[in-house]
Amino acid sequence: MSAPPSADDLGALLALAESAAREAGALVRDERPRDLGVAATKSTPTDVVTVMDQRSERLLRDRLLTARPDDGLLGEEGSGAESRSGVTWVVDPIDGTVNYLYGIPAYAVSVAAVTGDPHRPGGYDVLVGCVHNPVTGDTWTASRGGGSYLDGERLAVREVDDLGQVLLATGFGYAAHRRAHQARVVSALLPQVRDIRRIGSGTLDLCGVASGRVDAYVERGLAPWDLAAGELVAREAGALVTGLVTDEGTAPAGAELVVVAAPRLHARLQQLLRPLRPDTDD
Repeated sequence: MSAPPSADDLGALLALAESAAREAGALVRDERPRDLGVAATKSTPTDVVTVMDQRSERLLRDRLLTARPDDGLLGEEGSGAESRSGVTWVVDPIDGTVNYLYGIPAYAVSVAAVTGDPHRPGGYDVLVGCVHNPVTGDTWTASRGGGSYLDGERLAVREVDDLGQVLLATGFGYAAHRRAHQARVVSALLPQVRDIRRIGSGTLDLCGVASGRVDAYVERGLAPWDLAAGELVAREAGALVTGLVTDEGTAPAGAELVVVAAPRLHARLQQLLRPLRPDTDD
């Protein structure tokens, strides 16, 4: 797509994203082996991959690139294809793999179409995104400039002016040294807010802000496939999605940090977060 995508273009991309996400979701839900185990590990022994992650990603790659063979693809489990169209699909076959491994029904398939470089924070634009929870059936969709929806119902992020009433979602990394610092950050935040939620899926946390299931979300360590679709859902519902705000400016959302909330709450959270340095590991 060399020219800006039209509404029809975005509609076609979103329909494909949703169809692929639902099909992959049915696969991981219905064909989960009773004796599911770990097929591989990534950054640490607790950062796991199952055979169903791999099968889901192969399905997503096949469906998306069969329909649009000139597009690129970036997948969590290593699938890659260079884009000739200017569009790249960024997919997470199971976001929340540890939940999936343990049978906890909080995981999702995430599919987004982007332009630009999805490896670089702030270096890409998300055109459409779909996040599908195969267990509950909840399906979030969004297109650039077209709003975000949960099962067809338009979403609008909720402002909370009293920090003491904020339900804050977060997550923790796999490396012990990172978790130790994240624990210090959470211990400083916890007395300031209503409570903390650790759901175990960054994609669902992003969508949770959009749909009012949590008021804000802060996490370090998100990869492009964790972020792309849910980021658009949150933005199109009116949330700000950034990194840390410092004297040098506002960092883009990315692996260093993601902060998501309605605009006034976002500003209040940044004031709390800045001295805690949640964008570092020490």
